[in-house]
Amino acid sequence: MRGEPLRILLVEDNEDHAEAVKRSFRKHKLKNHIVHLTDGESALDFLLGRGEHEWSKTRLRPHLVILDLRLPRVDGLEVLRVIKETDELRRMPVIILTSSKAETDIARAYDYRANSYVVKPLDFEKFVGLMKDLGFYWLAWNVNPYPET
Repeated sequence: MRGEPLRILLVEDNEDHAEAVKRSFRKHKLKNHIVHLTDGESALDFLLGRGEHEWSKTRLRPHLVILDLRLPRVDGLEVLRVIKETDELRRMPVIILTSSKAETDIARAYDYRANSYVVKPLDFEKFVGLMKDLGFYWLAWNVNPYPET
């Protein structure tokens, strides 16, 4: 990615979890710009450029979406489904970051083409380590599906 900041859309209704994600990335000095939204409807509006999130075609897309499943207004699985069924968004990597270990949630997330399904560790230090690994993977190794021209 040529060293530019990783653009992340974080969709998480739990403020403590969202702050832990942001703090983990800061602690490990991962260059990023995080847009934090707390419900699925706002996430879809942001990604589709609707309502208060209306934006021009020149706006750069997030490099990835970190998405919780249990969200107000529109469930995370529905957000994932819409992303992966929308032509201009379907290549956008989506990481499900949730506390749910339910087999049905895991199966549905992958049926809807999630790029990864990660269960939030209860231990804070393990959570910080997980965020470090995710950040380095997506920043250093993964190739952006929307190259800037």
